[in-house]
Amino acid sequence: METTSHPAKVYWRNCAALMLLLALTWCIGYVDLGMFNLIIALIIAVSKAMLVALCFMHLKSSSPLLRLAATVGVIWFLIMLSFTLGDYFTRGLVPLNH
Repeated sequence: METTSHPAKVYWRNCAALMLLLALTWCIGYVDLGMFNLIIALIIAVSKAMLVALCFMHLKSSSPLLRLAATVGVIWFLIMLSFTLGDYFTRGLVPLNH
């Protein structure tokens, strides 16, 4: 199995970016943005996931088959997320007859 490694500077920059995004997540938790809280939290979470996948999982320099597998996983996640958000945003639209 071929192993590839990035220079230490890449890992330190990635760590700094992840810590910055962690601090941003923590700060956003104290700010009331209404319905945008969920959207901003998801954007930050996707950014952190991309940093981890590209650097620590070495997807940036991996084979096309591994990239395809990761892409299919992301597409499946987006399908499941769309079902979840569809349910969440349509709650309360249909009145319940009690």
